Amino acid sequence: MSAKNRIVPEEKGTAPLDVVIAVMAFLAALAIGASLIADRAASGWSEGLSGKLTIQILPPTNGSPNEGLAKETAAALAVLRSTPGIASAAPLSEDEQLKLVQPWLGAGNLVADLPMPQLIDANVAPGSTVDLQTLTARLKAAAPDSILDDHSRWIGRLRGLARTLVWSAYAVLLLIAIATAATVSFATRAGLETHAEMVALLHQMGAQANFIARAFEWHYFRAALAAAALGAVLAALVFLAAGGLEFVGLEAVPFLPPLALKPAELGWLAAVPAAAGLIAYATARLSVLAALRKIH
Repeated sequence: MSAKNRIVPEEKGTAPLDVVIAVMAFLAALAIGASLIADRAASGWSEGLSGKLTIQILPPTNGSPNEGLAKETAAALAVLRSTPGIASAAPLSEDEQLKLVQPWLGAGNLVADLPMPQLIDANVAPGSTVDLQTLTARLKAAAPDSILDDHSRWIGRLRGLARTLVWSAYAVLLLIAIATAATVSFATRAGLETHAEMVALLHQMGAQANFIARAFEWHYFRAALAAAALGAVLAALVFLAAGGLEFVGLEAVPFLPPLALKPAELGWLAAVPAAAGLIAYATARLSVLAALRKIH
Protein backbone atom coordinates (compact mmCIF):
# COMPACT_ATOMS: atom_id res chain seq x y z
CA MET A 1 0.00 0.00 0.00
CA SER A 2 2.81 2.42 0.77
CA ALA A 3 4.36 1.86 -2.67
CA LYS A 4 1.05 2.57 -4.31
CA ASN A 5 0.60 5.75 -2.31
CA ARG A 6 3.99 7.03 -3.46
CA ILE A 7 3.03 6.58 -7.12
CA VAL A 8 0.38 9.30 -6.92
CA PRO A 9 1.18 11.70 -4.06
CA GLU A 10 -2.01 12.85 -2.35
CA GLU A 11 -0.87 16.44 -1.86
CA LYS A 12 0.16 17.29 -5.43
CA GLY A 13 -1.90 18.26 -8.45
CA THR A 14 -5.34 17.39 -7.11
CA ALA A 15 -6.75 20.86 -6.32
CA PRO A 16 -8.04 21.67 -9.84
CA LEU A 17 -9.68 18.26 -10.14
CA ASP A 18 -11.21 18.59 -6.66
CA VAL A 19 -12.70 21.98 -7.50
CA VAL A 20 -14.20 20.76 -10.78
CA ILE A 21 -15.73 17.67 -9.16
CA ALA A 22 -17.06 19.69 -6.21
CA VAL A 23 -18.78 22.13 -8.59
CA MET A 24 -20.27 19.35 -10.70
CA ALA A 25 -21.44 17.52 -7.57
CA PHE A 26 -23.05 20.74 -6.35
CA LEU A 27 -24.94 21.08 -9.65
CA ALA A 28 -25.90 17.39 -9.62
CA ALA A 29 -27.28 17.71 -6.08
CA LEU A 30 -29.27 20.78 -7.11
CA ALA A 31 -30.71 18.84 -10.07
CA ILE A 32 -31.72 15.94 -7.80
CA GLY A 33 -33.29 18.32 -5.30
CA ALA A 34 -35.19 20.17 -8.02
CA SER A 35 -36.59 16.89 -9.38
CA LEU A 36 -37.72 15.85 -5.88
CA ILE A 37 -39.39 19.22 -5.28
CA ALA A 38 -41.15 19.14 -8.66
CA ASP A 39 -42.40 15.59 -8.15
CA ARG A 40 -43.61 16.34 -4.61
CA ALA A 41 -45.34 19.54 -5.72
CA ALA A 42 -47.13 17.83 -8.61
CA SER A 43 -48.29 15.03 -6.32
CA GLY A 44 -49.52 17.52 -3.73
CA TRP A 45 -51.39 19.62 -6.28
CA SER A 46 -52.94 16.52 -7.88
CA GLU A 47 -54.10 15.20 -4.51
CA GLY A 48 -55.49 18.61 -3.62
CA LEU A 49 -57.49 18.87 -6.85
CA SER A 50 -58.59 15.25 -7.29
CA GLY A 51 -62.07 14.53 -6.03
CA LYS A 52 -63.04 18.21 -6.21
CA LEU A 53 -65.23 20.16 -8.57
CA THR A 54 -65.39 23.92 -9.00
CA ILE A 55 -68.49 25.63 -10.35
CA GLN A 56 -68.19 29.19 -11.51
CA ILE A 57 -71.33 31.34 -11.73
CA LEU A 58 -70.73 34.36 -13.96
CA PRO A 59 -72.60 37.61 -13.20
CA PRO A 60 -75.70 37.66 -15.44
CA THR A 61 -75.74 40.37 -18.09
CA ASN A 62 -79.50 40.91 -17.86
CA GLY A 63 -81.30 42.39 -14.89
CA SER A 64 -79.67 43.00 -11.53
CA PRO A 65 -76.28 41.24 -11.47
CA ASN A 66 -76.30 40.67 -7.71
CA GLU A 67 -79.84 39.33 -7.62
CA GLY A 68 -79.34 37.12 -10.68
CA LEU A 69 -76.04 35.83 -9.30
CA ALA A 70 -77.67 34.90 -6.00
CA LYS A 71 -80.54 33.07 -7.74
CA GLU A 72 -78.24 31.08 -10.02
CA THR A 73 -75.95 30.23 -7.11
CA ALA A 74 -78.88 28.88 -5.11
CA ALA A 75 -80.10 26.88 -8.11
CA ALA A 76 -76.64 25.43 -8.76
CA LEU A 77 -76.28 24.45 -5.09
CA ALA A 78 -79.63 22.66 -5.23
CA VAL A 79 -78.51 20.69 -8.29
CA LEU A 80 -75.18 19.77 -6.73
CA ARG A 81 -76.63 18.68 -3.40
CA SER A 82 -79.16 16.45 -5.16
CA THR A 83 -76.54 14.79 -7.37
CA PRO A 84 -75.50 11.25 -6.33
CA GLY A 85 -71.80 11.08 -5.53
CA ILE A 86 -71.48 14.71 -4.40
CA ALA A 87 -70.57 14.68 -0.72
CA SER A 88 -70.76 18.43 -0.14
CA ALA A 89 -71.11 21.72 -1.97
CA ALA A 90 -70.64 25.21 -0.58
CA PRO A 91 -70.10 28.69 -2.04
CA LEU A 92 -66.87 30.53 -1.31
CA SER A 93 -67.16 33.66 0.76
CA GLU A 94 -66.24 37.06 -0.67
CA ASP A 95 -63.03 37.14 1.36
CA GLU A 96 -62.00 33.69 0.12
CA GLN A 97 -62.55 34.72 -3.49
CA LEU A 98 -60.59 37.94 -3.05
CA LYS A 99 -57.65 35.97 -1.68
CA LEU A 100 -57.62 33.88 -4.88
CA VAL A 101 -57.07 36.89 -7.16
CA GLN A 102 -54.90 39.04 -4.89
CA PRO A 103 -51.62 37.25 -5.84
CA TRP A 104 -52.15 38.48 -9.42
CA LEU A 105 -54.03 41.75 -8.96
CA GLY A 106 -52.89 42.77 -5.49
CA ALA A 107 -54.99 43.94 -2.58
CA GLY A 108 -56.97 47.17 -2.73
CA ASN A 109 -60.19 48.83 -3.75
CA LEU A 110 -59.67 47.92 -7.40
CA VAL A 111 -59.96 44.21 -6.62
CA ALA A 112 -62.94 44.74 -4.32
CA ASP A 113 -64.82 46.72 -7.03
CA LEU A 114 -64.37 44.12 -9.77
CA PRO A 115 -67.48 42.13 -10.82
CA MET A 116 -66.48 38.80 -9.31
CA PRO A 117 -68.13 35.50 -10.30
CA GLN A 118 -69.40 33.25 -7.55
CA LEU A 119 -67.34 30.11 -6.99
CA ILE A 120 -68.74 26.92 -5.52
CA ASP A 121 -66.56 24.12 -4.17
CA ALA A 122 -67.97 20.59 -4.45
CA ASN A 123 -66.38 17.43 -3.07
CA VAL A 124 -66.93 14.01 -4.63
CA ALA A 125 -67.49 11.25 -2.09
CA PRO A 126 -64.53 8.82 -1.87
CA GLY A 127 -65.05 5.87 -4.20
CA SER A 128 -67.90 7.58 -6.04
CA THR A 129 -68.05 8.74 -9.63
CA VAL A 130 -70.08 11.57 -11.06
CA ASP A 131 -71.42 11.78 -14.61
CA LEU A 132 -69.89 15.14 -15.46
CA GLN A 133 -71.69 15.47 -18.79
CA THR A 134 -75.09 14.99 -17.18
CA LEU A 135 -74.18 17.25 -14.27
CA THR A 136 -73.04 19.99 -16.65
CA ALA A 137 -76.34 19.81 -18.55
CA ARG A 138 -78.36 20.00 -15.32
CA LEU A 139 -76.33 22.96 -14.09
CA LYS A 140 -76.79 24.80 -17.39
CA ALA A 141 -80.55 24.22 -17.20
CA ALA A 142 -80.76 25.54 -13.63
CA ALA A 143 -78.05 28.21 -13.86
CA PRO A 144 -77.34 29.23 -17.48
CA ASP A 145 -74.25 31.24 -16.49
CA SER A 146 -72.55 28.32 -14.69
CA ILE A 147 -69.27 26.68 -15.74
CA LEU A 148 -68.16 23.30 -14.35
CA ASP A 149 -64.45 22.52 -13.95
CA ASP A 150 -63.24 19.09 -12.79
CA HIS A 151 -59.55 20.23 -12.83
CA SER A 152 -58.53 17.31 -15.07
CA ARG A 153 -56.84 19.69 -17.52
CA TRP A 154 -54.77 21.31 -14.76
CA ILE A 155 -53.87 17.97 -13.19
CA GLY A 156 -52.67 16.71 -16.56
CA ARG A 157 -50.57 19.83 -17.12
CA LEU A 158 -49.03 19.62 -13.66
CA ARG A 159 -48.11 15.99 -14.12
CA GLY A 160 -46.65 16.71 -17.55
CA LEU A 161 -44.63 19.61 -16.14
CA ALA A 162 -43.33 17.44 -13.30
CA ARG A 163 -42.31 14.68 -15.73
CA THR A 164 -40.52 17.23 -17.92
CA LEU A 165 -38.60 18.62 -14.94
CA VAL A 166 -37.67 15.16 -13.67
CA TRP A 167 -36.41 13.97 -17.06
CA SER A 168 -34.56 17.26 -17.54
CA ALA A 169 -32.85 16.64 -14.21
CA TYR A 170 -31.90 13.13 -15.37
CA ALA A 171 -30.41 14.60 -18.55
CA VAL A 172 -28.39 17.10 -16.50
CA LEU A 173 -27.13 14.28 -14.27
CA LEU A 174 -26.08 12.26 -17.31
CA LEU A 175 -24.14 15.22 -18.71
CA ILE A 176 -22.48 15.79 -15.33
CA ALA A 177 -21.52 12.11 -15.13
CA ILE A 178 -19.97 12.28 -18.62
CA ALA A 179 -18.10 15.47 -17.70
CA THR A 180 -16.84 13.88 -14.48
CA ALA A 181 -15.59 10.81 -16.33
CA ALA A 182 -13.86 12.96 -18.95
CA THR A 183 -12.20 15.10 -16.27
CA VAL A 184 -10.94 12.10 -14.31
CA SER A 185 -9.72 10.44 -17.51
CA PHE A 186 -7.72 13.55 -18.41
CA ALA A 187 -6.31 13.84 -14.88
CA THR A 188 -5.40 10.15 -14.83
CA ARG A 189 -3.46 10.36 -18.09
CA ALA A 190 -1.74 13.51 -16.84
CA GLY A 191 -0.80 11.65 -13.66
CA LEU A 192 0.60 8.78 -15.67
CA GLU A 193 2.78 11.16 -17.66
CA THR A 194 3.93 12.89 -14.47
CA HIS A 195 4.92 9.58 -12.87
CA ALA A 196 6.05 7.89 -16.09
CA GLU A 197 9.50 7.05 -14.71
CA MET A 198 8.08 5.48 -11.56
CA VAL A 199 5.52 3.51 -13.58
CA ALA A 200 8.24 2.25 -15.97
CA LEU A 201 10.45 1.24 -13.04
CA LEU A 202 7.64 -0.66 -11.35
CA HIS A 203 6.86 -2.40 -14.62
CA GLN A 204 10.48 -3.43 -15.03
CA MET A 205 10.47 -4.76 -11.46
CA GLY A 206 7.58 -7.06 -12.39
CA ALA A 207 4.59 -4.99 -11.21
CA GLN A 208 1.45 -5.99 -13.06
CA ALA A 209 -0.82 -3.46 -14.77
CA ASN A 210 -3.56 -4.13 -12.19
CA PHE A 211 -1.17 -3.19 -9.35
CA ILE A 212 -0.35 0.15 -10.99
CA ALA A 213 -4.00 0.78 -11.89
CA ARG A 214 -5.09 0.26 -8.27
CA ALA A 215 -2.82 3.07 -7.13
CA PHE A 216 -4.49 5.52 -9.50
CA GLU A 217 -8.07 4.29 -9.11
CA TRP A 218 -8.07 4.51 -5.32
CA HIS A 219 -6.33 7.88 -5.42
CA TYR A 220 -9.00 9.39 -7.68
CA PHE A 221 -11.80 7.54 -5.89
CA ARG A 222 -10.89 9.15 -2.57
CA ALA A 223 -10.34 12.57 -4.17
CA ALA A 224 -13.66 12.47 -6.03
CA LEU A 225 -15.55 11.16 -3.00
CA ALA A 226 -14.28 13.96 -0.75
CA ALA A 227 -14.80 16.73 -3.33
CA ALA A 228 -18.27 15.51 -4.29
CA ALA A 229 -19.24 15.23 -0.62
CA LEU A 230 -18.32 18.89 -0.20
CA GLY A 231 -20.43 19.86 -3.22
CA ALA A 232 -23.40 17.83 -1.97
CA VAL A 233 -23.16 19.42 1.49
CA LEU A 234 -23.14 22.90 -0.05
CA ALA A 235 -26.24 22.02 -2.08
CA ALA A 236 -27.96 20.72 1.06
CA LEU A 237 -27.16 24.00 2.80
CA VAL A 238 -28.73 25.88 -0.13
CA PHE A 239 -31.95 23.91 0.23
CA LEU A 240 -31.95 24.39 4.00
CA ALA A 241 -31.42 28.12 3.53
CA ALA A 242 -34.30 28.24 1.02
CA GLY A 243 -36.54 26.65 3.62
CA GLY A 244 -35.66 29.38 6.12
CA LEU A 245 -36.40 32.40 3.91
CA GLU A 246 -39.72 33.00 5.66
CA PHE A 247 -37.93 33.32 8.99
CA VAL A 248 -36.01 36.36 7.69
CA GLY A 249 -39.11 38.09 6.34
CA LEU A 250 -39.09 36.86 2.72
CA GLU A 251 -42.49 35.52 1.71
CA ALA A 252 -42.84 32.50 -0.54
CA VAL A 253 -44.04 33.06 -4.11
CA PRO A 254 -47.76 32.23 -4.29
CA PHE A 255 -48.66 28.89 -5.86
CA LEU A 256 -45.01 27.83 -6.11
CA PRO A 257 -43.88 24.84 -4.03
CA PRO A 258 -41.51 25.35 -1.09
CA LEU A 259 -37.93 25.21 -2.34
CA ALA A 260 -36.70 23.35 0.74
CA LEU A 261 -36.15 19.60 0.91
CA LYS A 262 -37.59 17.47 3.66
CA PRO A 263 -35.08 15.72 5.97
CA ALA A 264 -35.82 12.36 4.36
CA GLU A 265 -35.26 13.84 0.89
CA LEU A 266 -31.87 15.25 1.86
CA GLY A 267 -30.64 11.66 2.07
CA TRP A 268 -30.90 11.39 -1.71
CA LEU A 269 -28.10 13.93 -2.03
CA ALA A 270 -25.75 11.36 -0.49
CA ALA A 271 -25.99 9.46 -3.77
CA VAL A 272 -23.99 12.23 -5.47
CA PRO A 273 -20.59 11.61 -3.77
CA ALA A 274 -21.12 7.84 -3.97
CA ALA A 275 -21.78 8.04 -7.71
CA ALA A 276 -18.89 10.47 -8.25
CA GLY A 277 -16.49 8.16 -6.43
CA LEU A 278 -17.58 5.13 -8.46
CA ILE A 279 -17.32 7.05 -11.74
CA ALA A 280 -13.83 8.25 -10.82
CA TYR A 281 -12.79 4.74 -9.75
CA ALA A 282 -13.98 3.07 -12.94
CA THR A 283 -12.71 5.86 -15.22
CA ALA A 284 -9.26 5.92 -13.63
CA ARG A 285 -8.91 2.15 -13.88
CA LEU A 286 -9.97 1.97 -17.52
CA SER A 287 -7.78 4.95 -18.44
CA VAL A 288 -4.67 3.53 -16.74
CA LEU A 289 -5.10 0.06 -18.24
CA ALA A 290 -5.65 1.51 -21.71
CA ALA A 291 -2.59 3.77 -21.36
CA LEU A 292 -0.37 0.96 -20.05
CA ARG A 293 -1.32 -1.26 -22.96
CA LYS A 294 -0.10 1.43 -25.34
CA ILE A 295 3.13 2.06 -23.38
CA HIS A 296 4.06 -1.54 -22.78
